[in-house]
Amino acid sequence: MTAANLILRVAVLLPLPFLALSPVFGGSWAFVALFYLSVFAFLADAALFTTGDSDQPASASDGFLVDLVPVILGLAHLVLLPIAILALANGPLELGEKTVMFLAFSLFFGSISTANAHELIHRPDRFRHSLGKWVFISLLFGHHVSAHLCVHHKHVATPLDPNSAREEEGFYRFFHRAWGGSFQAGLAAEKARLRQTGKPVLHPANPYLIYCLGAGVFAALTYTLAGGTGLALYFGFAIIAQMYLMLSDYVQHYGLQRRLLATGKYEAVSVRHSWNSSHVFSAALMLNAPRHSDHHAHPAIPYGALRTRAEDGAPMLPRSLPVMSCIALVPSLWKSLMRPHVENWWHAQALEPE
Repeated sequence: MTAANLILRVAVLLPLPFLALSPVFGGSWAFVALFYLSVFAFLADAALFTTGDSDQPASASDGFLVDLVPVILGLAHLVLLPIAILALANGPLELGEKTVMFLAFSLFFGSISTANAHELIHRPDRFRHSLGKWVFISLLFGHHVSAHLCVHHKHVATPLDPNSAREEEGFYRFFHRAWGGSFQAGLAAEKARLRQTGKPVLHPANPYLIYCLGAGVFAALTYTLAGGTGLALYFGFAIIAQMYLMLSDYVQHYGLQRRLLATGKYEAVSVRHSWNSSHVFSAALMLNAPRHSDHHAHPAIPYGALRTRAEDGAPMLPRSLPVMSCIALVPSLWKSLMRPHVENWWHAQALEPE
């Protein structure tokens, strides 16, 4: 493994000590993490912009890091979340310091914790899968595990997937539709699975019981330890993290649709059905989530092996995923920017928008 690739592998871990120390030593430490995850990441993307496929062939050490980094991040999330809430609710820091801390932790939980949990729930071993599930539950978003694995990957880029954004659909309308839709679709998928094994809906094998009970336990513990202020902060962190994740879904599937065949079924998922970004540094921070086409084409591949697949027809975003997510918060700006790209995509598929 080259030194450059080693730096990119561990880049996502660098904010951890600054976030962990900020409740003790003040908001300046949180400011470093906030700066690193926002301004520095933007500048690094601009400086390191390539095809995004410059990784060297995997080595034993590289494989070890690919396995270890998500576990570190998942465990760190479960430690940092209560630390942040307690420090902000009961700590002695000034209002300005607490504001910086809230923004830094929100950015970490939203952009890194959710991307990492997404990676973990795709791993086949019980420990890593469960760790990712509990990260989502801690963010009051446990149902995303079932909705993502059972619905999104199966029905992506079709009207059957709540998390595939339609053309000309603004983010806020999408968020409202997709949040409730994914909850219901994931629950329906789990009910169908239980029926096949002859189990009732309230059987312990239904993960929705864990999602809901786990969320209640997290909320109750937060209120017990940090009171009403802590609970409000907790809900704030959870809502922001959910918005970050939904922004990623929105941006990476906006306006793309699989062809409906004469058989009444949709064409197979291919690299053409997700938007991608080639920016190296933000990809490192988000465990290669911007290499989204390859992930949907090969969901079992670990994040370290994902490629942009532009040469195979994977559509590319005009800017990095974090920047496009910010633009999506202004629907009129987003639509005007993406309209020609979506039209070009439809033209390339020889299809007309419905």
